[in-house]
Amino acid sequence: MKVAVLGYGTVGKGVHDLLIDAPGFEAGPVLEKEERPDLPFAVTDIDLILIDPTVDAVIEAIGGIDPAYTFGKKVLESGKHLVTSNKMLVAAKGPELASLAEQNGVAFLFSAACGGAIPYLSNLQTAVNSGEEIVRLQGILNGTTNYILDRMQTDCVEFADALADAQKLGYAEADPSADLSGMDSIRKIMLACAVTYNELPVDGMDIEGITSFTREDAEHIKNLGYVCRLKTKAKLVENTLRAYVEPTLCPLGSIESSIRLNGNMASYTGNSCGMISLIGEGAGRYTTASSVLRDLEQIRRGKKIMIRPDCRRVTANNEDSMHRYYLRAPEHTVDDLLLTVYESGKITRGVTDKISVSFMHGFVNELRSQGYDVFFAAVERAH
Repeated sequence: MKVAVLGYGTVGKGVHDLLIDAPGFEAGPVLEKEERPDLPFAVTDIDLILIDPTVDAVIEAIGGIDPAYTFGKKVLESGKHLVTSNKMLVAAKGPELASLAEQNGVAFLFSAACGGAIPYLSNLQTAVNSGEEIVRLQGILNGTTNYILDRMQTDCVEFADALADAQKLGYAEADPSADLSGMDSIRKIMLACAVTYNELPVDGMDIEGITSFTREDAEHIKNLGYVCRLKTKAKLVENTLRAYVEPTLCPLGSIESSIRLNGNMASYTGNSCGMISLIGEGAGRYTTASSVLRDLEQIRRGKKIMIRPDCRRVTANNEDSMHRYYLRAPEHTVDDLLLTVYESGKITRGVTDKISVSFMHGFVNELRSQGYDVFFAAVERAH
């Protein structure tokens, strides 16, 4: 199978490098914006790839929605398979691309868009196809944020220093806002919902990242016997999809506390199989590229679909998702919510009784709109 690549950035270069030595595959042309004498295999016109009868599949590694969507459509319409690790593209245009793939008898796969090297989406699809009823999706799905949180809690470094180290190591982009805000994580769980429930949440998700987390928070939480991780959760309850991402305090000794540095943990719970957790690296050039090559191998074996063309776009609703929250806020701003108070004065720290995810996110957003600095995290009990 001859494979072309659109883009020669972090993922594109990794895929091309692996294709050179991968048995059964041949590295084809790479699309670049400008001519590059150092890349004799590069082309600047996508039509040269589309009309090449020897190219069987194309890897989209440009990122973003456009021109990735325009190029992806052209690839499928030309009768070539399309593989991508672009979670933003699939979250925005997945059903449309799946429909085009079906119409043209080719494959559209995107395992690498969620979990890095972890085969999360493909395992979910296998479970669903075998009749397993998936009752819960959750995970630590962003290696950049996990690296930052782990360094802050293990090595007592400041947020800015941990982020700078993540960028030096290639875990964080020059603009890390999608990772830090939680948007990257929520897009991944959107894809997991589409694969599992045939429902793609596009509104109503509650999203909280890690930008408010401080070294002082890390120290206090550790003294309580917890570690902080950014966890994403989703489930379908009586035709209502719940989906959200937020910092979460996990007990020391839990599986989550063992996910170190840029690691990911992607989990699902089935009625028959119980909880299945897949652990591996979640960020990096070759971790993602290896997952892309697994999709190519699946295409060689006849697999063509991960998301159905009739996948429904829905609004999530987290009003009935309830748990306790840890809060750090200026004095007197959260007193009425706290069941247990750990610290009072200019800074108040404590834990609430069980309250709604939607209420908590809305409450904190209102405080921030008034200029207050607040950190909050869900609290999980030891199993």
